[in-house]
Amino acid sequence: MVEARWNGAVIARSDDTVVVEGNHYFPLEAVDAAVLKPSATTSMCPWKGTAEYYTLVVDGAENRDAAWFYAEPKEKAAAIKGRVAFWRGVTVG
Repeated sequence: MVEARWNGAVIARSDDTVVVEGNHYFPLEAVDAAVLKPSATTSMCPWKGTAEYYTLVVDGAENRDAAWFYAEPKEKAAAIKGRVAFWRGVTVG
């Protein structure tokens, strides 16, 4: 079982993650939806496509753009569609 934790809370838990470039991508349903706040931030990866972001909100604290996902990944990254990954101080393990 892999967990993602931030600010003292478990924000995701799953035994079905996909690891790409060292990042665990959790199924969206394995992430606590209450901690996800949509962000307008996007970024582009040449082989995965356009990433969209969430800001994490736990106990009133915000971690801006600390989660990302690819709503429409390119073909080579199809395995991460519908999945979310974390960074910026989120502990995954």
